[in-house]
Amino acid sequence: MKVALLTDCYLPRLGGIEVQTHDLAAHLRARGHEVEVFTATPGPRGERHGVVRPVDGVPVHRMAVRLPFELPVNPLAPPEVRRRLAEGGFDVAHVHMGVVSPFATDMVRVALGLDLPAAITWHCLMDRSAPLFRVLGQARRWGARGAALSAVSSVAAANVAGVVGHDVPVHVFPNGIDVEHWRAPGPPGHAGAAGEAREAARPVRVVAAMRFAARKRPLAVLQVAHRARQLAPAGARMSLTLFGEGPERRRLEAYVHHHDLGDWVSLPGRVGREELRAAYWDSDVYLTPARLEAFGIAALEARTAGLPVVARRDTGVGDFVVDGVNGLLGDDDDELARALARLVRDEGLRRTIATTNRTQPPAQDWPAVAALAEREYARAAGP
Repeated sequence: MKVALLTDCYLPRLGGIEVQTHDLAAHLRARGHEVEVFTATPGPRGERHGVVRPVDGVPVHRMAVRLPFELPVNPLAPPEVRRRLAEGGFDVAHVHMGVVSPFATDMVRVALGLDLPAAITWHCLMDRSAPLFRVLGQARRWGARGAALSAVSSVAAANVAGVVGHDVPVHVFPNGIDVEHWRAPGPPGHAGAAGEAREAARPVRVVAAMRFAARKRPLAVLQVAHRARQLAPAGARMSLTLFGEGPERRRLEAYVHHHDLGDWVSLPGRVGREELRAAYWDSDVYLTPARLEAFGIAALEARTAGLPVVARRDTGVGDFVVDGVNGLLGDDDDELARALARLVRDEGLRRTIATTNRTQPPAQDWPAVAALAEREYARAAGP
């Protein structure tokens, strides 16, 4: 099968859609499919205007134009993409939608106009764009024309179904993860008596990782952790490491300084996958207070690494974290603070959840997700 993956954003930009689309391409190729990517993101050397360069063996069509801030937008792209899709012998188009996706939206129209089977996946919650989609009726028309609609979690799928109508099927097509890459090398507490003594002497290490953007609520990480430390017993020590970078950094640093948290809070910046994995393996709890979280790939990575996850109940994290089994879920920041304080003081609960997470891998392993992609493509093709 020859698959076109169409997305506003792609590498070298770094984010959820970019990395997931890249990894999906790799795993589809590993299953014998031919894959090409079409994107409005310039290449690492500024490639645009339809230049095709491979990224890890996958041809990437850079349909970008020069815009301020390298915005991934090109309203002039549809005719050229239409020509390339028509002449390229593609069997299916898989369009990846974000919060605002003008390029991807155009690509749906292009694919359906060519009668090319189309799978459309939302990587976001449609809360902000839902009124516009309802008024325009685009998503509903896409479903009516046979496009296979999906979203990355059950919460996000319900969000899409609320827009397109519940008579149009919306499947869950989750983000994927390399389970073996993130899995911790041994069960918790395997270091022997001396290791256990060292563990007991150090603080409970809480970790979080995200873009420092207001939508991700990095300030709430500090606020929840600060409140949890106040709620925990006096003898229960904890530390917080918040990985990431972005426009909210100054607000975070100001909060740490104003509340005198510098002795137990660290903001080391953005790190690569290997360093982040090592940090997860050396930590005790993962915290994410994001509200508009369609999936939560960082939380899935932490859960796969064996960490109990503290997160909101009404997000995509609930697809791989069962409350009391893989972590603790709450309805608001106050409940998250109480849940985190509980894990800080209850070593037995932490170890029980960590053991479960290390011995029971999540269902979102990449081979299973790639097989789901094939089923979505078959659904798009119809009987």
